[in-house]
Amino acid sequence: MKTQTTQKADLDWKDLPFGYIKTDFNIRYHYKDGAWSKGELTSDATVKMHIADPCLHYGQEAFEGMKAFETKDGRIVVFRPIENAKRLQVSSDRILVPRIPVEMFLEGIQKVVAANARFVPPYNTGASLYIRPVVFGVGAQIGLGPAKEYEFIILVTPVGPYYKGGFKPVKALIVDEYDRAAPLGMGAYKVGANYAAGLLGYEYAHQQGYPIALYLDPKEKKYIDEFGTSNFIGIAGNKYITPKSSSILPSITNDSLAIMAADMGMVVEKRPIDVEELKNFDEVGAVGTAAVITPIASIQYKDRAFTFGDGATAGPVSTKLYEKLTKIQTGEIDDTFGWLEEIKA
Repeated sequence: MKTQTTQKADLDWKDLPFGYIKTDFNIRYHYKDGAWSKGELTSDATVKMHIADPCLHYGQEAFEGMKAFETKDGRIVVFRPIENAKRLQVSSDRILVPRIPVEMFLEGIQKVVAANARFVPPYNTGASLYIRPVVFGVGAQIGLGPAKEYEFIILVTPVGPYYKGGFKPVKALIVDEYDRAAPLGMGAYKVGANYAAGLLGYEYAHQQGYPIALYLDPKEKKYIDEFGTSNFIGIAGNKYITPKSSSILPSITNDSLAIMAADMGMVVEKRPIDVEELKNFDEVGAVGTAAVITPIASIQYKDRAFTFGDGATAGPVSTKLYEKLTKIQTGEIDDTFGWLEEIKA
């Protein structure tokens, strides 16, 4: 039975870009004197900043990304937000930002998604409501050190598929001219500096005709690390294999797919993957919130090309995992894992 009766915004839901569209509200919390304020919904899409705010000078900020969906029966749900709350705490610890309590994080998600219910794309349009929590240091300060005050904001925007071509294989390039992260550095944390560090490699890959850049480990340049914005997975027979490294961001999507793979009877391995092992994989995917799984047709490494499957269609295991996860998210099959958090609109 349909539970949502909100009149939807007047948008072309089946042709949305993966970009920003202004919604009705965002929610904001302020940290001062050791405590977080109560969240306030606002329609203001701008942030007033002091020219000496530490986030501008020293990059003290962390963020998350997740999605809300309208299910087949009309509910609005968010996929595994508790895991995003926990990961943001880990990132915050690394850059000396006060932890955002899980309860406060979830409360903010509930309030801001409910307040923007008309922007949650209708079921079966292929679109979703992207949720972006971000925390950053504020308060005029010139000397290096953690800020005294912080802003925590959650914004939402409806988005279409990350790749307009849909669930189709793309080519990737191993970029060993640049490193995304340093050994024992910030690679395992969702902070803006990691993404800024990857921009040059991303542009380099694009200039060569590859939509995705893949990085090797920053210490030996021997092991698979991760794609520019996504974790790496490889399928070899009945094995689901993903790299283990201290410079890889722990992906909630990757974790979910691994749990499903194990539930399907596959052997899940999380271990270092030598670049030479690419020749052993039947399928390779780039996995993350934006696209769930982007099948990889081939990976170019110097003068060698590793091809997976027929190079034109997604492999059977990737397809099965993709379809199962997306159907859980939209309520087409039962959420037996308890991953969906319903929004009380």
